[in-house]
Amino acid sequence: MSLRPLSPFPRVLALALTLVLAAPLHAAPPSPASAIGDPTPATISNSARFESTDLFALETAGDAQISPDGRRIVYVRTRYDVMKDRPVANLWIVDAEGGRSAHRPLRSDGDSHRSPRWSPDGTRLAFISNTDGKPQVFVRWMDSGQTARITDLVEAPGDLTWSPDGTQLAFTAFVPAPPATMATPPAKPEGAEWADPVTVVDRAVFRMDGEGTLRSGSTHVFIVPAEGGTPRALTSGDADHGGPLAFSPDGRILYVSANRRDDREQAPLDSEIHAIDVASGALRTLTRRDGPDVNPAVSPDGTRIAYLGFDDRRVSHQHHRLYVMDADGGNVRDLTDEHDLDFEQPTWSADGRNLYVAFDQRGVRKLARIAMDGTLDVIASPLGASDVGRPYTGGGFSVSRDGRFAFVQASTSRPGDVAVSDARGRVRALTAINEDLFAHKTLGQVETITWASSHDGKEIEGWLVTPPGFDPSKRYPLLLEIHGGPHTAYGPVFSVEVQRFAAAGYVVLYANPRGSTSYGEEFANSIHLAYPGFDYDDLMSGVDAVIARGFIDTKNLFVTGGSGGGVLTAWIVGKTDRFRAAVVAKPVINWTSFVLTADMTPYFHRHWFKGFPWDSQADYWARSPLSLVGNVKTPTMLLTGEADYRTPMGETEQYFQALRLRGVPTAMVRVPEASHGLTGRPSQFIAKIDNILAWFERYRQPAEE
Repeated sequence: MSLRPLSPFPRVLALALTLVLAAPLHAAPPSPASAIGDPTPATISNSARFESTDLFALETAGDAQISPDGRRIVYVRTRYDVMKDRPVANLWIVDAEGGRSAHRPLRSDGDSHRSPRWSPDGTRLAFISNTDGKPQVFVRWMDSGQTARITDLVEAPGDLTWSPDGTQLAFTAFVPAPPATMATPPAKPEGAEWADPVTVVDRAVFRMDGEGTLRSGSTHVFIVPAEGGTPRALTSGDADHGGPLAFSPDGRILYVSANRRDDREQAPLDSEIHAIDVASGALRTLTRRDGPDVNPAVSPDGTRIAYLGFDDRRVSHQHHRLYVMDADGGNVRDLTDEHDLDFEQPTWSADGRNLYVAFDQRGVRKLARIAMDGTLDVIASPLGASDVGRPYTGGGFSVSRDGRFAFVQASTSRPGDVAVSDARGRVRALTAINEDLFAHKTLGQVETITWASSHDGKEIEGWLVTPPGFDPSKRYPLLLEIHGGPHTAYGPVFSVEVQRFAAAGYVVLYANPRGSTSYGEEFANSIHLAYPGFDYDDLMSGVDAVIARGFIDTKNLFVTGGSGGGVLTAWIVGKTDRFRAAVVAKPVINWTSFVLTADMTPYFHRHWFKGFPWDSQADYWARSPLSLVGNVKTPTMLLTGEADYRTPMGETEQYFQALRLRGVPTAMVRVPEASHGLTGRPSQFIAKIDNILAWFERYRQPAEE
C-alpha cells in the first residue's frame, strides 16, 4: 500500500497512513499515432506529444519560503540529471512583486540544496546542502552572498528552525546506538575471512520503506550557534523526536512532538507535545491523551500553542483537528468543531488573532485563515505539491509578517509554479519554469466529472483526461487509473503518468472513490473494516458514466493502480472480466501475509482490522484479492520494487504464481533497488510508465468502427 505518512518522525510510525524496473517487456510502447483505430490524430506531431524522456526536461518548484518582510521568496527548484539519473535540488530566489530580472539562482549546481529558512530579520538564509558529501547545515548572508558551513554532522539534519533572535538554529538528527546482540562471537584468527556477523532484531518495526533495515538509534533535537560551533543535544533516550520545531518568542523553550511511552511500539500514534528548556534540556509534557499531538506552533506573544491531533478511535482514517492551548498545556480548545476537514501546517498570523492552515477539499488543496472562534476563510487554491508523478493533492505555504503568502500553485497543464497571495486572496504567479517545454507540447485536456455510485447513489468525483487532438466522433480506449492509500486523494493537478497515458491515445479516468480523503471523515471511513468493497462499485459506475458519453471503445477497457490502487485493481479483475488487460502495481494480495511482513505491522492490525490475523482470519481472507484469484481471466501484469517494504515483493510473487498456476496471461516486472514509490530515479519512473503501456498495447484490439 502506498503509505503516505503525515508523521513528524522521520524513522518511526506514520500518523496518518495510506496504502501506495526491470528491462521493458518485448512489446513496444504504443506509437503516438497507432494504427489500431488511430486514436490520436496525426494532426498532433510527434514532437508535440508528451514523451517519457520529457521527464528529464521537467523542473519542479517546492518549499517556497517568503522573507519576513514579504519582499522575496526562496524556493527549491528540482531538475532531473539525465546522466546521473537523479533529481538535483537547487535554490532560486524571486521577487514577490514579480519580474523576470528578479528571478535568479542562489545555488544552482550539481549538488542538492534544500530546506531554505530565512533568519527572523531576513538578513540570512539557512539551508541543508550535500556540497561536501554529507548533508550539512549552511548559512548564507543575503547582502554579500557569503556562505558558511556551520555543522560537521555524521547524520543528515532535518526540521531546520531559527531561534527568534537569530543566534541559534535547532534541528533534528539521528543518533546511532549499539545494535542489539545475543551471543558473543568467538574471536576469529588474524587474516581469517568469516561471514558477516548475524543481525539481531528485537523490535516489530525493524525496517522501513525507503530506508531498508533500520539501524539502532533514535532521532533527537539539537541546537547549534548560527555562526557555527558544536551542536548540543536537547533530547535523549530511545524515543524519536520530530518536527516541525517551534521556539517560544524569548528563545528559552523549544516545543517538539514525540511518543515517549515505554510501550510506544504497541501504541504507534500516541505522541505528545513537549516543552524543552533550551538551557538545561529539561522536558515537560504538555498534552496527555490516547492519540497524536503534533505540529506545535507558538503564538507571537508566547502565551498559546496551536497544534494538530485527534483522539484515536482505532479507525483507518481520522482527521487531524486544530487545537489551541495555553503555553503551560491548560485551557485546550478545539477550533474545528464546525469543520469536517483534515488540517495541516498551523501558522500564526503576526497579530496572533488568526491561524493559517492548509487542507484538502474535494481533491483541491486550499490555504485558509481560521479565527479563534472557528470562523474559516479560504485565501488561496489550488496549492500544489512538488511531486508530479501521479495527481495527488499536496503542498504547503509560508507567510510573512505583512500577511503575504508564498506557495506552489497547482495546474492541470503545468507542474506547479511559485505564487504569492495577500490576505485578501489576490494571487499572482511569479514563475513559469516549464514554459520552455510545454509551450511546444499539446497535453491531454482535464475535465472534472461526477456520477452516482451504483451501490447507494453516493456522489463520486473524478477527472477525465482526453488525448491530444481528441475527436468525440471517434472511439478511444479507456484507461482507469486508481490512486493508492486508500486514504489519499487525487485532484486537478498535473501528472506525468496521466499525461503520458493520454499522449499514447487513451482516455484516462482517475477518481476519488469512497475511502478517499477531502470529502469528510464519514466518506473516508465508509471503507473502515470493508476495504476493498463498495469502492469497486464507485469505480465501475465511473467507467459506465464515461462509456455513456459515446466515445469509448468498449472492447478496449484497461485498468491499473498502485499500492491501494493495486489492491483495487486485483480486486476488480477478480470481480469482472470487462477489462482487456490490467497492471497491478505494488499491491496487497493477502492481508494476513501483508500485516505480518510490512514495515508498519503495529499500525495495520490495530486500525484496519478487528484483531490479529489468527483471531479474525475469515475477515482477513474475505478482503484479500487472493481469495478471488479463481475468477480471474484478465491478462494481468504485476509491477513492484524489489526494495519495497511497504507492500513487500512477497505479495506480488503470491499473485504472480497463483495466476501462472491458473494459466492466466501474466508477467512480473521487478524494479531493482526500488522502494514503494517506484520513482526514486527518473529512469525507473519512465520504465514503470512504458511497461504499463507496453502491456496494454499487447492486448489492445482494433477499434470499433
